[in-house]
Amino acid sequence: MPEIETNSIINLITTIEMKTNENAGNGHSLHPMLANGFLNQMAKELHQKAKNKGFWDEPREIGTLLMLIVSELAEALEADRNGKHTDMNLYEREIVNGDYTAFQIQIKDTFEDEIADTFIRLFDLVGYLNLDIEKHIRLKMEYNQEREYRHGKAY
Repeated sequence: MPEIETNSIINLITTIEMKTNENAGNGHSLHPMLANGFLNQMAKELHQKAKNKGFWDEPREIGTLLMLIVSELAEALEADRNGKHTDMNLYEREIVNGDYTAFQIQIKDTFEDEIADTFIRLFDLVGYLNLDIEKHIRLKMEYNQEREYRHGKAY
């Protein structure tokens, strides 16, 4: 997987922020999509969907929720180790509106599917906690910008 240089991301975000600030004047956007609270909105929506499906009928423990996120990452690792990846072209040729057979055959339990599950569980938790995740990402990236190479670690 290609490594993205943090400075490039920060420079891109800074440029986008400057352009967005010129147009919107808010000073807090990471990206035009985020200027409208995209990640925060996604977290709220995914949390509501989880509630609607009964995942929040009983109180849930933060530690359990974090470990469920970790378990999705472990499933992604196993899918990758077994070479189980999505062939999106094949899936798109097989898909029929309303029929999930193609999904079950081409996508279910693949690396990409497990990464999606990870994000869904993570956003569900963020929505439950009502975190302003966009602000936290921006603050963390600004902090990391000032840190030394690899943050002083071997990897």
